[in-house]
Amino acid sequence: MRCKIEGMRFFRLCGIFASLAWAQDFQNVMFERNAAGHRFTDAPLWSATVGGALFADVPNNTIHAFIPGKGVAVFKKDLLGPSGLAYDPQGRLVVAETRGRRLIRFPKANNQKFDILVDQFEGKKFNAPNDLVIRKDGQLYFTDPAFGSQEASRELDFYGVFHLNSKGEISVVAKPQGRPGGLALSPDGKILYVTNSDERRVYAYDLDGKGVANNERVLISQTEGVPAGIETDEKGNLYVAENKLRLYSPEGKLLDAAILSEKPSNVAFGDPDGLSLYITARHSLYRTRVKIGGAGFDPKSPPTNPLAQ
Repeated sequence: MRCKIEGMRFFRLCGIFASLAWAQDFQNVMFERNAAGHRFTDAPLWSATVGGALFADVPNNTIHAFIPGKGVAVFKKDLLGPSGLAYDPQGRLVVAETRGRRLIRFPKANNQKFDILVDQFEGKKFNAPNDLVIRKDGQLYFTDPAFGSQEASRELDFYGVFHLNSKGEISVVAKPQGRPGGLALSPDGKILYVTNSDERRVYAYDLDGKGVANNERVLISQTEGVPAGIETDEKGNLYVAENKLRLYSPEGKLLDAAILSEKPSNVAFGDPDGLSLYITARHSLYRTRVKIGGAGFDPKSPPTNPLAQ
């Protein structure tokens, strides 16, 4: 069913997640389309700094900001394929550039100038950094696959999951056979989750106090469709963007799935209370209200509106 409400487009949730005490109750929930007409959207991220949800249009090399009640504005432009976004503990925006083959960091929110955080491993350029996640203590993790024409320019002979510690030292978490994609952390920051596009699996790694990963294991052995972005809520449930948006328990048990009008690419929690779910899907950005907030969600700092800049 589709309807219009106050000029915005809404879509009823076709799949209903299990109504359990430890899972989201999405019965009768509708998705609201907040942005449309982009080439390929990815990397949703709530920004307390701007008071809205950031998301990337990867082929158009742009990061946009959707501000509830205001609309959509260009936030950062002229990038090189932004495909992963995260804030570090100091509130600086870090971006994985898939075409730039690097991670960059913006020292100031309202400035287009950036620093190159890292762009090589052992003297060789990365393949095409895809997604990243940063723990509260500054431990950073990112995936480095290669898709399509990116294969021809590879310098590394493996697909990698990397760890950049708070001292700026880089190490390899894993060299999977298939291409790694999305990343997420458990609510306590002690488990790293990684989707694998080719194997159609989700892996888990234990993280120690220094951010070192060990105990690799398969958490979800078979996804339906190619898994991309992944997120966790405060109960430890996992949201995986596959051909549908699928919800799993912390043990990897499938709870249910939701169908959007477009295939989802990534998912993130947002809004000042952390009780909205933002989903990038093909050409659009969607939002729905939920009852369980995101893992480690911390809506700090007063907002500044980029639409007024």
